[in-house]
Amino acid sequence: MEPFTLPDTERLPEALLELAVPFDEVNAVLAVRTALARDRGLRTAFDEVLREQSAAVGTVGRPSGFAGGRPAGFDGPGHLLTLLFVALAPHTRAYHRALGISPAVTRTTLADLGRQLVVSRWRGHPGGLGNPAWLTLHFRGELYQLGRLQFQRKRLTGPDAEAAAEAGFGPRCLQLHIPDHCGPLSPEACDRALARARGFFARHFPGEPYPAACVFSWLLDPQLGRYLPADSNIVRFQQRFTPLRPPGEPEDDNPLRYVFGDSGQPLDSLPRDTPLQRALIDHLRAGGHWYVAGGWLRLGDHGG
Repeated sequence: MEPFTLPDTERLPEALLELAVPFDEVNAVLAVRTALARDRGLRTAFDEVLREQSAAVGTVGRPSGFAGGRPAGFDGPGHLLTLLFVALAPHTRAYHRALGISPAVTRTTLADLGRQLVVSRWRGHPGGLGNPAWLTLHFRGELYQLGRLQFQRKRLTGPDAEAAAEAGFGPRCLQLHIPDHCGPLSPEACDRALARARGFFARHFPGEPYPAACVFSWLLDPQLGRYLPADSNIVRFQQRFTPLRPPGEPEDDNPLRYVFGDSGQPLDSLPRDTPLQRALIDHLRAGGHWYVAGGWLRLGDHGG
């Protein structure tokens, strides 16, 4: 693969703009770029991690290499990982071009870097990425944003694979993800995303048949139906899916993190402006718990 290099400080702002990095983060990233150029040891560690990550572009199911949230021995400023994904982006774009993927899909998918910086700050992780391992899916070509939803090339394992086999599909499926701050989860937007996914993966990954999509999310917790109107977007989203397996242990902080940002705040301090916010808080205050549930649908059965 072509040996792309990290943009210098003059070209870096444009590269950050292409990845939707917020303007108020740019100077901080530039400062880290300057520190990286001056610190030979840090640059050696950076180049080694970049080689490992670029070699993983095009793979599916490979570990992120970010145990504990960062690469082993990869210490330094918070935005060092932001720079890593900037340096990795040309490798990802080259992989997409080789598959015939449109620049628009590439741009929308990789723009999750900027969105994750915003989300990280919202969740109490200032000065960098709170969950960099998540972005390795995007930059390795394993995950794509197609409209309102993100679709991950996935091979299920363990109990999930067993449940999929009993349901008559798998172990290969497209795992759905619902990104933050992308507008309403309306039925129409979901229909369009599912329809795009059917054509997209059949065209660009013809050797990987994906008969079904699956999702593992607190959004599928059936208890939400006790609190939300039957015509709410979340309840209608749930109705698309057939249960794949029963929920496991409670994960109360999961919905709190996605709806309120910082899941460590006292319940009494959280806003109650929407039916969903009130549902999450009232259920926990009454002694209940929230769970991540799994569901699946056949791609041929959904999407306009």
